[in-house]
Amino acid sequence: MAPALLLVPAALASFILAFGTGVEFVRFTSLRPLLGGVSEAGPDVRQGWLAALQDRSILASLAWDLGLLLLFVGQHSLMATETVKAWSSRYFGVLQRSLYVACTALALQLVMRYWEPVPRGPVLWEARAEPWATWVPLLCFVLHIISWLLIFSILLVFDYAELMGLKQVYYHVLGLGEPLALKSPRALRLFSHLRHPVCVELLTILWVVPTLGTDRLLLALLLTLYLGLAHGLDQHDLRYLRAQLQRKLHLLSRPQDGEAE
Repeated sequence: MAPALLLVPAALASFILAFGTGVEFVRFTSLRPLLGGVSEAGPDVRQGWLAALQDRSILASLAWDLGLLLLFVGQHSLMATETVKAWSSRYFGVLQRSLYVACTALALQLVMRYWEPVPRGPVLWEARAEPWATWVPLLCFVLHIISWLLIFSILLVFDYAELMGLKQVYYHVLGLGEPLALKSPRALRLFSHLRHPVCVELLTILWVVPTLGTDRLLLALLLTLYLGLAHGLDQHDLRYLRAQLQRKLHLLSRPQDGEAE
């Protein structure tokens, strides 16, 4: 039992790292562009699209940001392959999922910490004139809040503890086996088709901003492409998701025993 219990701190450390990275990701994608992260450079300071393509400083920043994104996408995709999962399961055992979560969090931390904004680059759109300068940021803020609430709700439906690798260690310590072995065939089929259960919500967060600058456009384009390629739901998966959501809502709305008495 003692060696098994040593796995718990490792799984908890991975969970804490992932949780902190998630909080930082909210700041990076929502709070910074909506609450003061937008560059104060005016239209007379920014360059046009043709001039930007000839500016080495802008191209260098975009190339650096692209490299960071490719590093994250490469890690996230490579470690999700069956070959790498089999190798990590062989050497790390029940911590395989925690290792994947920790590496993903570290890769995302690199993107956020070393991301280079392009304040002098062109913008695809910008809400600068009134009344758009007041109402567009407010609308974006509301949509971001709704999207994040939906993301948190969907993660709860998808068993957050299992996604983070905690449930695997918990089951191992209690001798209950692998949690996926207890899943229904419909659930396993869904997991094989869906790598990102919050695709639409993330796309809303990426694109719905008052000012879509050059570096934000690069971020939104590449992650949109990645999310689109990783998204393969069909009608059977959607019916299963709907049934699971209804079951969870029924359990949450059911009165407790004490209240029933």
